[in-house]
Amino acid sequence: MPTAKETGQLGEQIAIEYLKSNGYEILGHNYVFRVPQGPPLGEIDIIAKKKKTIVFVEVKTLRIDETTGREPLIRPEEKANYQKMRKVVRAAESWLMKNKAGLDSPWQIDIIAVKIFSDHNKIVHFENAVSSNVDNFH
Repeated sequence: MPTAKETGQLGEQIAIEYLKSNGYEILGHNYVFRVPQGPPLGEIDIIAKKKKTIVFVEVKTLRIDETTGREPLIRPEEKANYQKMRKVVRAAESWLMKNKAGLDSPWQIDIIAVKIFSDHNKIVHFENAVSSNVDNFH
């Protein structure tokens, strides 16, 4: 059985391929925001661009154990809670400043939920899932 980290990495690869096939340009992945010599303060799984909008993507993945005949009670997107998304907003702001994109550039935060079955994957894309009005998160 793969580890949680391996499952997460697979989910991110599936999400990257999904985004590419839907016209997104991938700008980077696994961006970590931290102050020098400090702990990580936030992470972004995938940074993409569609048209003029920079899209910061949080990927949540579940591997479905089909031997039980039922799915887990929690959906992958439910793991993107308030505290997690607040960290993503901070990391997005950091990435925008570091890349001189400016906080007034059009940007959004999406969530991609990936369910991995033995013979297929199910992807649900929640576009603009978190408002870029960061006042809601401070």
